[in-house]
Amino acid sequence: MKTFLILALVAFTCFRAAAQVTVELELEQDQFLPCEAMPLAVKITNLSGQPIHLGADATWLTFTIESVDSFVVLKKSEVPVLGEFDLESSQMGIKRVDLAPYFTVNKTGRYKIIATIHIPDWTATVTSAPKSFDIIHGAKIWSQDFGVRTGTNAAPDVRKYTLEQANYLRSQLRLYVQLSDGEEQRIFHTESLGAMVSFSAPEAQIDRTSQLHVLWQAGAQAFTYCLVGPDGKMIRKETYDNFNGRPRMSVNQNGEVIIIGGTRRTAATETPSVIAPSELRAAPATK
Repeated sequence: MKTFLILALVAFTCFRAAAQVTVELELEQDQFLPCEAMPLAVKITNLSGQPIHLGADATWLTFTIESVDSFVVLKKSEVPVLGEFDLESSQMGIKRVDLAPYFTVNKTGRYKIIATIHIPDWTATVTSAPKSFDIIHGAKIWSQDFGVRTGTNAAPDVRKYTLEQANYLRSQLRLYVQLSDGEEQRIFHTESLGAMVSFSAPEAQIDRTSQLHVLWQAGAQAFTYCLVGPDGKMIRKETYDNFNGRPRMSVNQNGEVIIIGGTRRTAATETPSVIAPSELRAAPATK
């Protein structure tokens, strides 16, 4: 009887402590295109009065996505969340993940995410409140089929690049590229390319290596150029100003797609860092 009472008290204590740990989910936006990146911040607050140790195993944080019709979305694999840390009492920790590669969320509709953390030391779990979002379609403005080699003598697979625009952020119209099969029955990836003005008519061209080049107007005098690989992911992004003529795409004598006209802005990563003289260490004296 005493053993049972002690176990009951321990379980009650762990339950009380777990009740002081909360999980909150935060999305950067509440509407997404099919297969668009879905960055999620998981905020864990510990008010239990004692530290908790998390992240030691691959299942300490798990996710489910359901539609409002209550069917569970197919999970391709577990979201990688490994990484040990201690969360002291009165502290909040944030774990950031991208759910898109690990769930099949292709159909338009309303969905909800639920996260569950497992606290091994207490043999307890804490579940978040559902976080809702919508999957929508953008407005298609351009598309083009292209081939992808599958073997030395095999016929190439047909893929399709599609440019779409969406203004679900309300304050900003954005341009997206979507990679799908030729029939658009299967979407492989959706990438946000950047902001655009409503009157912009993007130029798009596929080169001999099946890479997609896109140039469009992003501001009053600014243009954005992106290079997209056959996997649908962005390789390079550049900004051009409408100085010395409007920038436009062309093909050189080698068959390469280039940008002519305009003035390319120097990216921050291309600028050498400058160290103040006061920050320089004096060279050691030599004998």
